[in-house]
Amino acid sequence: MRVLQRRLADFAAARRWLPYHTPKNLVAALSVEAAELVEIFQWLTPEESAQVMDSPGTAARVEDEVADVLAYLLQFCQTLGIDPAAALSAKIERNEKRFPLPDTPDRHSPE
Repeated sequence: MRVLQRRLADFAAARRWLPYHTPKNLVAALSVEAAELVEIFQWLTPEESAQVMDSPGTAARVEDEVADVLAYLLQFCQTLGIDPAAALSAKIERNEKRFPLPDTPDRHSPE
């Protein structure tokens, strides 16, 4: 992720965009790109949404929007000094405590 963040920063710096890459602007851009991803799925049935990657044209659109969302998220994290992998790991640990597994006899043995 750090390599990607460096590439994104270098790309923005070479175009003199860094003054515009404030947390506010980056999170707004992230929201817009996430909405563009949602738009692809907006009127699909659940079954159709599960098949979007079967169409090369739609798959390319989904991948582009995922890339845009990830790019803005990584830039946002870099601007604020957030390690996204560490933040995600900590969140998973908190969720494991908040939502413990239900008590079951032995989840690993066949019934």
